[in-house]
Formats: sequence, C-alpha cells, structure tokens
Amino acid sequence: MTNLREWWRRGSALIWFSGATLAFSLLMIFGLVGYIGAKGLGFFWPGPIVAAATAQGPILGEITGQEPDKVQFHVGNRDLFGQDYRWVPRAELGPLTAPADAVVVERLEYGPFYGRVRSLEKDGQALPGDPMQNLDRLRPAALALSRHIRSLDKSEIGGLNRRMEDLRLEMKRKPGLEARMQALQAQYDAAEARLDLLRAQAAAVTVTLEAVDGQTKTLPLASVVRVVPSNALGVLGKTGAYLSRLWEFVADDPRESNTEGGIFPAIFGTVMMVLLMSILVVPLGVMAALYMREYASQGWVLRTLRIAVNNLAGVPSIVFGVFGLGFFVYFVGGGIDRLFFAEKLPTPTFGTGGILWAALTLALLTVPVVIVATEEALAAVPRSQREASLALGATRWQTLWNVVIPGAMPGILTGLILAMARGAGEVAPLMLTGVVKLAPSMPLDGTFPFLHLDRKFMHLGFHIYDVGFQSPNSEAAKPMVFMTALLLLLVVVVLNLFALRLRSRLRARMGGGAF
Repeated sequence: MTNLREWWRRGSALIWFSGATLAFSLLMIFGLVGYIGAKGLGFFWPGPIVAAATAQGPILGEITGQEPDKVQFHVGNRDLFGQDYRWVPRAELGPLTAPADAVVVERLEYGPFYGRVRSLEKDGQALPGDPMQNLDRLRPAALALSRHIRSLDKSEIGGLNRRMEDLRLEMKRKPGLEARMQALQAQYDAAEARLDLLRAQAAAVTVTLEAVDGQTKTLPLASVVRVVPSNALGVLGKTGAYLSRLWEFVADDPRESNTEGGIFPAIFGTVMMVLLMSILVVPLGVMAALYMREYASQGWVLRTLRIAVNNLAGVPSIVFGVFGLGFFVYFVGGGIDRLFFAEKLPTPTFGTGGILWAALTLALLTVPVVIVATEEALAAVPRSQREASLALGATRWQTLWNVVIPGAMPGILTGLILAMARGAGEVAPLMLTGVVKLAPSMPLDGTFPFLHLDRKFMHLGFHIYDVGFQSPNSEAAKPMVFMTALLLLLVVVVLNLFALRLRSRLRARMGGGAF
C-alpha cells in the first residue's frame, strides 16, 4: 500500500495514463487510415465473376456484400437492367459457378458490362477468328483513337471556342475585326470536320456483347476502356488490371457523374488551392504578427487584437464562406468586372466563384494560426541576438529583417504547416466561393495567361461530399469515397512533409531552431 501511495504521489500514475491515452489515440488514427486504405485500395482488385440461377432469372456479376439472409451482386449492365446492384435472398439463390469466358467490360458510358464477348465487327462485317484475340489486338488502337478524339474536342475545339467568344466581345468595342473572326471560323470548321472523320473511324469497329439473359449490346470499340476476364486471369494478370485501374483513378478525368474514371482534376485543384492559400496567408499572418509583437504598444488595443485573433480561430468555417461570397465574390469581383470586363456583363468574370476567392477565403480562415505561431516564434528568438545586432549599429528594421525573422522562420513554417493541414480539409467555405462538381477546364493550362484565377475548380473534399451524398448511384460511389478520402490524406501528408523538409533545412542553416 505504501508503495502504491508513493507511486501515486510521484505522479507516475499520470505518466502511465498519458502514455496509454497517446497509444489509444495513435491506434485509433492508424486504424482509421488502415480501414480507409483497405476499403479504397481493395476496390481496384478484380474479383471473381460468378453466375447463379435465381427465382427472377440467371444472374452474373461480382459479390459485393453479404448479409445473413441475402447477397448483393454487382451486375452492371445499367442500360439493360436499369440497376447496377441487386440483392438476392439466399433462399432463392442456386449454386454459384465461375464461367471462364465471363468478362467485365468497362465502358465510357453506362458503367461496366458483365457478360461475354460474342463477336467483333468492322464496317458491319464480323471479323474471323477468336473474338477475344481480335479484341486484344484492336483495342489499343481504338483506345488511342478515343483519347485523340477527346483531346481534340477538349483542347483544340474548346480553345477555338474561347478565342471566338473573346473576339466577339472585342468586336463590340473595335469594329473591323471580321476578317479575324472568319479565319477563326475556318479553323473551327476544319477542326470539326477532322473530328467528324475520326468519330466515323471510331464507329467503324464495334464489339457485340451478350448479357447473362441473352440480350446483346453492340457498341463502338473506342468506347471500351478495359476488358477484364477476371476468372481467366492469374495473379500477374490481376495485378496488371489492378495497377491499370489505380493509374486511371489517379491520372484520368472523371466520368459517369464522378462515379467512374479518375479524379486528377480534383487532386490538381486541391494542391493548387492550398499553394495559393499558403502564398496569401504567410505574408498576411507574418506582417500582422510582426506588428503585434515588435511595434504595437502594450495596452488595451493590443489585448483586444489578441482576443480577436484567438476568437477568429473559433468562428465556423461556413461563416468565412458567407463572408467570402459577399465581400470577395460580389463586392470585389463585381467591382473588377465593372471596371475591366464590362463588355462581358451580365456574364461575370471575377464576379462569380473562382479559385482566387476560395484561396483568399481560406487564407482568412487560417491566418489566426499563422499569427499565433509567428508571435511565439518571434518571442523565442534570444534577446541577446537582438541586442548584439543593435550594438553593432544595425537599425531596428535591419535587426528584424536580418536576425529576428530568419531565427523565427522555422516557427513561421510550423504555423504554415498547421494552416495547410486545416485549409486542405475545409469544404464548407469552398462550396460558396468556387468549388464545383465538375470543372471543364483547370485553372492552369497552356492557354494565355496560363494561370486562370477566375476559373472554378474541383476539390477532393467536395468530391467526397458530392459522390458520397449527392450521387444517384450511391452503391457505385462507396469505393470512390474511401479512395478519395485516402488521396486527400496523402495530399495533406505530402504537402506537410514538403514544409517539414523546408523547416528542417532552415533549422540546420540557422544552427538549431528557437521554436
């Protein structure tokens, strides 16, 4: 008993309790990340395609869920059956088989097709030989043609459309530009003619598929993204299909209301928005902290400012979104439109949501973090360094610029890291200031002036909300939600690691950080 009292008196109990709490917290974090990773990454592995007889007819698909009394199948073929998933009572389910010739055909439209490849046709005539071999031989060229068509439609024709629209607006102010408009129209017509020719070439080769109930579907081979004969593949083949699906998810554009394809525009938009926010919030927060720490007189005004900054950190993010919408979008953006883009009105240029206004709103939301961290870092710079600099004849500003700020830089970067972590995960303010479900063009591209701050953008956080809670096909969206959440975590980790690396290098250069 005496030993127990002594153990309690020395505070060992609190140390053990703190350690246990930390271990439990870490376990929860790793468990959450592991669960999200397993649910997301497992989606791309090709599962077995099973067939069975039911009371409502034959069924073919992948088993995606099981309950004590029923089984869920991913049957695809939405254009034929009207639904992607089916629950079948176990009592009505016959023996399961795995047909060797069953395939999953991933298409540009209507989701995957579960069935068998019956024939491959060119100009309406069936090609001789094994349909699967013909498919493997012709599909790469058809896929390349499909990508070329999408690129031509999006880049060249989209760019010509924008240039013609700009020229139309310019002609309101400067008459006599009809010749330029005619030249652009000629380029547009030529591009449309090439596009029609390519579409005709793509439609010449078709593939006929047969569903489990005998219905057939003929579609252009160029609309087939991937054919996966899961039951006939070994581990190596399934690994190849897995990596192909994973790469498509990371590097391609979304399709089918964001429930298929990739999320590259959302990754790009998230990273770009966080970088823009960082560029805006650091000068704002550092200047405010410098004034409050180095120049402002102690008194009630400064105390009020510090209370306001601390309280600002607790304001709900949606309030910042409302402020950003009212001040940045309607007031500032509307004013810019009236001054510089009057010819485009009533269609707004900056007077609507865009990545610039979203980044500015998030900069305001995260600036208290940077101010507090910078103040702490400035306070941690040794007083002796300031006095030594002043004793050598340096002015106050020179001391601040050459001694204090470099010494506080690791602490300033700590504030930036915290701000980036919070800014990357915020969604509510973005919904009012610039994020959209699907952005046709990204804010950065090859069209002058290359960086388009007025454009709307996609964001991983909003993508999770949209796919998980607004999608009409919620079952198909489940894996996308997990995978997008995992990617959002990775983006935050990578951005933080970059900032941590920068902070470590600064600390090494300064000979040890003060904060």
